[in-house]
Amino acid sequence: MSINPDLQGRSYPAAEVYDVGREKIREFATAVKASNPAHFDVEAAKALGHSDLVAPPTFAIIVAQRADAQLVQDPESGIDFSRVVHADQRFTHHRPIVAGDRLVAELHVDGVRAMGGGAMITTRSEISTEAGERVATTTSSILVRGEGQ
Repeated sequence: MSINPDLQGRSYPAAEVYDVGREKIREFATAVKASNPAHFDVEAAKALGHSDLVAPPTFAIIVAQRADAQLVQDPESGIDFSRVVHADQRFTHHRPIVAGDRLVAELHVDGVRAMGGGAMITTRSEISTEAGERVATTTSSILVRGEGQ
């Protein structure tokens, strides 16, 4: 099955809520070697004006990838995940992610471009609190390799 060109312009609604916890922030910060004390110590985060631990900027990928999964798992997409290569990821933060946030992400397919036997797909995840406050926008590009590539 080839990539469905009609994906462009499609949106996937916000799925389940992601609860941002202190331990998740600490684990992520450790994994990406982020050493700012505000990722580990509540008092250090509060001293910087945050209500709780603040996540490293790339933490938004966790929520964004949950939204991306809706596209990949959509049987109409034609995406074979075993053929996917992650090409690009960008973040625009509207405010920091902090422990205690309850986040959702709505996914938008902004572009589908045929490339040989495959396709480049560009998506945008609008991440917000479940109350609707904008938190981050992520843009991702994936290359889905065609057969024989």
